[in-house]
Amino acid sequence: MTHRNDPCWCGSGRKWKKCHYPKLPSTQDIAKQYLLQYGIILKTPEQIAKIRTACQVTARILDALCKHAKKGVTTLELDELSRKLHKEANATPAPLGYGSPPYPKSICTSLNEVICHGIPDTRPLQEGDILNIDVSCIVDGYFGDCSRMVMIGAVSEEKRRVVEVSLQCLNLAMEICKIGNEVWHIGEEIEQYAAKHRCSVVNQFVGHGVGIAFHESPEIPHHYNNLQIPFAPGMIFTIEPMINAGVREGVLDSKDGWTVRTKDGKPSAQWEHTILITETGHEILTLPPVNAPS
Repeated sequence: MTHRNDPCWCGSGRKWKKCHYPKLPSTQDIAKQYLLQYGIILKTPEQIAKIRTACQVTARILDALCKHAKKGVTTLELDELSRKLHKEANATPAPLGYGSPPYPKSICTSLNEVICHGIPDTRPLQEGDILNIDVSCIVDGYFGDCSRMVMIGAVSEEKRRVVEVSLQCLNLAMEICKIGNEVWHIGEEIEQYAAKHRCSVVNQFVGHGVGIAFHESPEIPHHYNNLQIPFAPGMIFTIEPMINAGVREGVLDSKDGWTVRTKDGKPSAQWEHTILITETGHEILTLPPVNAPS
């Protein structure tokens, strides 16, 4: 067996490692391959640092909003607080004015049977509600994205189950995000766990690449799929499983063009993080700081 320091087999007189030893692709080569083959931007260390900052601002704002979400508070008040917090952090709320029709608020607040994209309004939070608050920030041109569930007082067994199942689906999906696995593994983990706990997985919406833009490649399906994209260092994307207590289908509100409710009116829950694939596994970029103010 030829070793790296042995003379090269070609007779050049050079060591094998300096001559015909097979060379691993460089970071730049891999980045070019992912962009051409998948449309995925593998982030540079400089970009990662900026995205990490945006994600931490996003996590701090979400943490403050979740602490403020109590019985009697309206989701419109949460939106007003969100705008104040964004301004203080020199951040821009990414959802505001996004899409067609333009989204009218700075955050999404999805209550009970609302799967996603709920629009803040004057309805006070009530005992037994479950609420998803979704925050996306732009800081210095870079994006962060995360969401969390809040339970208002005592909630039904069905609502508690769907909140807990959605959180565990996210945690299990993040655990397999490492080099050697592929994007389809995320959907497999989520579907299997949800089915064991009598829940369904929404397949109308997906996670997504994020950081340089609000929505980038790749799509991250939470349901069974065959997306054979290997995880690579520098990939940044969201995982945001939407889990229903009943059927998986959602119905779009034709009046506002945004709010999506479960077809059968049963509760839905979602948790979301932005994660970075690293050489050794992954980093959750949107974990709230340990010293976040109460």
